[in-house]
Amino acid sequence: MDTCESLLKGIEQGSFISLARGLTLVENDIDPSARLLRSLSVRKEVPVVGITGPPGAGKSTLVNAITEHFSAQNKRIAILAVDPTSPFNFGSLLGDRIRMSQHFNNPNVYIRSIATRGALGGISVKTIEMVDVMRAADFDLIFVETVGVGQSEIEIAGLADKTVVVLVPESGDEIQNIKSGLMEIAQGFVVNKADREGADAFANNLKKLVYQQHSKTPVFKTVADKKQGIGELCDWLIEPVLTANERKAFLLAEKALKIIQHYRMSGIDKQKLIADVREAAKKKDFNIYKFTDSWIS
Repeated sequence: MDTCESLLKGIEQGSFISLARGLTLVENDIDPSARLLRSLSVRKEVPVVGITGPPGAGKSTLVNAITEHFSAQNKRIAILAVDPTSPFNFGSLLGDRIRMSQHFNNPNVYIRSIATRGALGGISVKTIEMVDVMRAADFDLIFVETVGVGQSEIEIAGLADKTVVVLVPESGDEIQNIKSGLMEIAQGFVVNKADREGADAFANNLKKLVYQQHSKTPVFKTVADKKQGIGELCDWLIEPVLTANERKAFLLAEKALKIIQHYRMSGIDKQKLIADVREAAKKKDFNIYKFTDSWIS
């Protein structure tokens, strides 16, 4: 049995060691990652839940509380936490590992962090691939917590079966929170930190706006650090999606396009690009569009 077959068998049997190795190969484009991806038997019945929303909304704390609830029911949970990448040193503070440290020794919980790798919507092609590897493993639920960049973060809709938008009472104007795609991608809203002043009014106004949009999108109130409201939210999370997603073909096409773009650009040396831009930018007649012609042709 070769390395790929051995890894694949371990992943399908629920081995965290095999899963970790497989994810590392895929994340870093190390052989036999391409063969591994093409050999996956992705379990479509495993629900993927996307957790998104602005920074500071308590997404990590909410995922931590949800994980604790489901692990108490002996469910196997996988978490992929996406953290921002610095455009300068390409490093990333994978802080979710600190916030979720209480689950490290839980045999039913697997936590993995990944950097955005410059993806503005928080979802890189590596995120897509790693989720598919996780879906081939023996999990009951997979959570993807995005980086938290606000309204531009709608790419999660193409990856998750259910997308939850987490807000807080201080988020401001409710209309601001549901425009620019957030209303379209959300299957559920969570008003977290609901013990703060103005939370009830904020949640009620949000429900009215959702109703005015002729949407059945539920609005939940939680206090994640105190485990309040988590049970009701979790009951909804495991409910099957009964309505057909009319945008599924479009979202799958976007997913395929992202994968195609990634591999077509894989031959571009980014360090050389930076060096060439640095030199070219010193010229008074520097034009970024003329500069890129030499890279496109």
